[in-house]
Amino acid sequence: MLTLEKKEVESRLNKAELIEAVAKAAKLSKTDAANAVNATLDAVKKGTKKGGVQLVGFGSFSVVARKAREGRNPQTGEKIKIKASKNVKFKAGKAFKELI
Repeated sequence: MLTLEKKEVESRLNKAELIEAVAKAAKLSKTDAANAVNATLDAVKKGTKKGGVQLVGFGSFSVVARKAREGRNPQTGEKIKIKASKNVKFKAGKAFKELI
């Protein structure tokens, strides 16, 4: 299991630090860990695009469609049209929620 040192928990973990943590936890070279992290992220992106990814205990990724709507420019108060869009939604799993 991947465990993070106190310094890593107190601040955001960037991709390089994640690769280093994976390399250390899995006893891999940084190159192999980078390949594993990149492959995992690519698989999550592709799976989410196809309909979603569910990682039991961690969470699930899904696509949410947002309808076109009317908004306001906060500086001028002028009404503006906001186009419809798709966004990624992440819902943390039970074990992940309990950890935090």
